[in-house]
Amino acid sequence: MAAAARAVGAHQGISALVSWRDAGLAAAVLVVQVGATYGAAHHQHVHHQWDLGAVVLLAAGPLALVVRRHYPVPVLWVALSTALAYWLVGYGRGPLFLALIIALLTAVADGHRAAGIASLLVGYAGFLWLGPAIGRGSWPPLLNVMALAAWLLVLFGAGEWLRARRRRVAERAQLLEAESRQRASDERLSIARELHDVLAHNISVINVQAGAALHRSQRSEAHAFEALAVIKQVSQDTLVELRSLLATLRDVGDAAPRGPAPTLARLDDLVVSAAAAGVAARVEQCGHVGDLPASVDVAAYRIVQEALTNVVRHAGVNRAEVRLVYGDDDLVVQVDDDGRAAQPMVPGTGITGMAERAAVLGGRLNAGPRPAGGFRVRAWLPLRRRT
Repeated sequence: MAAAARAVGAHQGISALVSWRDAGLAAAVLVVQVGATYGAAHHQHVHHQWDLGAVVLLAAGPLALVVRRHYPVPVLWVALSTALAYWLVGYGRGPLFLALIIALLTAVADGHRAAGIASLLVGYAGFLWLGPAIGRGSWPPLLNVMALAAWLLVLFGAGEWLRARRRRVAERAQLLEAESRQRASDERLSIARELHDVLAHNISVINVQAGAALHRSQRSEAHAFEALAVIKQVSQDTLVELRSLLATLRDVGDAAPRGPAPTLARLDDLVVSAAAAGVAARVEQCGHVGDLPASVDVAAYRIVQEALTNVVRHAGVNRAEVRLVYGDDDLVVQVDDDGRAAQPMVPGTGITGMAERAAVLGGRLNAGPRPAGGFRVRAWLPLRRRT
């Protein structure tokens, strides 16, 4: 078992080190470099006839390409040293620089510019002048010297272009990842707002009705049962909305939500819910009630819901007015009550959440006491987000 585990581990390590694409490239370069050079060498007058040493030197560079992505600099020096050794021994000429070119482009594109420049300088001097210096061949003419310099500059430029392109691709990937994280964060914030709105409103109604049930039970069982029925209905609606939101949070796919979507078309539900908590809400709509952008529709509904929740919890009155003014380019949502707060009204997560909803759409929200008494929440929501 231990030997099998070691074998599996070794296989996984090799798989991580060697990709099929690099292995295929190395095999193709090996076939071309060895086969073509062998064919070309048989028609040349050379210093040294082909033998096993020539095959080893020609094959070493292509075989090293298998790990070029993990060890680009060592692979570059292996390809350069074996190609230079083959050249200096005096074997027949052919396409023996193919592996060296690929290794150079890989190293430079990977950011190893110093190693790439050093290999170019070594190769430039070695292939031009080292052979004549040891008595293998004649000194190259000036045209060959200049042509090789130009060719090496082109190669280095190609490596730099690949490096810049790879960097742009990486930066683009990072940007897309950051945008994805931001969208996920925004979605989580939106879900948190939805959870707050659902819980704050419905639990407030349940709390008021539970208190009413306890109070009425001392006078009339019928009134107590009526309050309990409201608690049952509101709690059931809360569970339906929570299931829908949690399903979204779990990313269960594109299944239809189990509860109706929050929209101004459901304002009557809010009025009924507020009435069940003891607050009579009157709704007034002005202007042409047309189709709204979904984001504005949801935000307006949630602002009204949160404002009515605050009336139920803090205002100490039994009346509220909801006013919706539809314009050509905007929607104004206003919720008023005329009572004295039963508890000190301070900006909390509810008002902050309403303000954030408006701000996300490019709008604004004001919430505070009215000069004549009571409290007002007023939101201005543009129908087209301003840039």
